[in-house]
Amino acid sequence: MTDKVFDNNQVSVAGEVISEFTYSHEVFGEGFYLVDVLVNRLSNSYDIIPIMVSERLIDVKQSCKGKYVEVSGQFRSYNRHEDNKNRLVLSVFAREIKVCDEEPEGVKPNYIFLDGYVCKPPVYRKTPLGREIADILLAVNRPYGKSDYIPCICWGRNARFAESFEVGGHIQVWGRIQSREYQKKVSESDFEKRVAYEVSVSKLEFLNEEEE
Repeated sequence: MTDKVFDNNQVSVAGEVISEFTYSHEVFGEGFYLVDVLVNRLSNSYDIIPIMVSERLIDVKQSCKGKYVEVSGQFRSYNRHEDNKNRLVLSVFAREIKVCDEEPEGVKPNYIFLDGYVCKPPVYRKTPLGREIADILLAVNRPYGKSDYIPCICWGRNARFAESFEVGGHIQVWGRIQSREYQKKVSESDFEKRVAYEVSVSKLEFLNEEEE
């Protein structure tokens, strides 16, 4: 059962480490640390993806900044309470991590597969230039009754298809993790720069109950 649950959330990323390890939290005496990895896109741009890694997987006291890593694991979420609100925080939970001195070749730098359930009505819209977009919030089950809530963004035909999904619908998505900066208004005159993480969907399938 556990293996099956892990199959529904698969991530692999490869890129350059651009931060030091920073302490996140501890579970049963095991410390977890965050580190940022710069992952190149095909289009001369990049995503900066936070990796959550156990101190039992890697020596977090040693700097890996400037080195390259290959990471496989899962895309996970948790609610962080701040400013009297819950904020959804996303990171790649590393199950395996390999450190290299040079950029690895022949690996997909940014790949994700998710199998989960639509937990909010999809939001379909068009950009001023006429590009079709749909936002989906996907609940992906974890062992012990937990779930991860992953924002996904669809484009074009996938966006039109996603618009018809109902809450509770069972879907599978393939794509990549992307980071996006935005300005959050914190007072009448002040804005704060923040980063959102989401799955940019390249392929999408709806699973009928009869097929399961």
